[in-house]
Amino acid sequence: MMALVYHGPGKINLEDKPKPQIEKPTDCIVKISKTTICGTDLHIIKGDVPTVEPGRILGHEGVGVVEAIGEAVSNFQVKDKVLISCITSCGKCHFCKNKMYSHCEFGGWLLGNKIDGTQAEYVRIPFADTSLYPIPSGADEEAIVMFSDVLPTGFEAGVLKGQVKLGDAVAIVGAGPIGLAALLTAQFYSPAEIIMIDLDDYRLEVAKRLGATATINGNGSQVIQDIMRRTNQKGVDVAIEAVGTPESFDICQSIVTPGGYIANIGVHGKSVNLHLESLWHQNITLTTALVDTFSIPILIKTFVAGKLKPRQLITHHFELKDILKAYAVFKDAAQQKTLKVILESKL
Repeated sequence: MMALVYHGPGKINLEDKPKPQIEKPTDCIVKISKTTICGTDLHIIKGDVPTVEPGRILGHEGVGVVEAIGEAVSNFQVKDKVLISCITSCGKCHFCKNKMYSHCEFGGWLLGNKIDGTQAEYVRIPFADTSLYPIPSGADEEAIVMFSDVLPTGFEAGVLKGQVKLGDAVAIVGAGPIGLAALLTAQFYSPAEIIMIDLDDYRLEVAKRLGATATINGNGSQVIQDIMRRTNQKGVDVAIEAVGTPESFDICQSIVTPGGYIANIGVHGKSVNLHLESLWHQNITLTTALVDTFSIPILIKTFVAGKLKPRQLITHHFELKDILKAYAVFKDAAQQKTLKVILESKL
């Protein structure tokens, strides 16, 4: 089968790999119909994620059709159309019982990290009963791909961790797919303001269309001054970090109001400075999170009801055989005006 394989920092290749087989009774084999590329995949390629070993098939998002099931699988049958969660959950350990699936003692972030992932024609899904979700009949499968990771990440690690509520002033630093997902789902709670911050005019234009009340193109002290001016020197109730750089984290620390929240989503490959000399008396709450994906069912329900429109995040389409070109386009997001790409496997 075709698969995108990581061979160390800066090295990926499309190769022919053996088709995965059932290894444990709780496994399913899924034939991938559509998958995508995540910013985390770019972090892997840069060498920021040391748990990913050379030879690993990348990818942790996608939809497909069940090809084979282990004898212990009871929730799915062959030919079922399924959404693949980016997080694998055993459903039984201490962390899973507390809906912290990302820290599952036997799962967590496995796909495209510790086991072969979804940027291939087939993928093995451990603990299939609790790591796959049925696709509603007639649902837009391209839009459903956004529920593997990007939407639950923006919602859980940004909106819920930041405790966005009615009337809040919210700033989201980073208008990439994750930041835009946080923008879409923050609107469930009717904050008074959602300010999007980025260096890309195209992404800020998209943010405005998706519901941002204001946008700022800039970084550093310029952004901080602008935010403080807009909030009468009070700062924002919730600052969501959706980039993963020291600079973006510094902005969040400087614009959060006393008693406010900093919700970090970004994948940080470098150390950041926590300015406790300025924050120790500010009564702020700082949260970090890897998505748990417990929100997938309710987000899909909201989508089916027509109240969430993630298709707006999709900008490019490729066949799986052209995945190297897709990576080049995704990496050059500013010039190519790229948000999420859809890769289709035409078996």
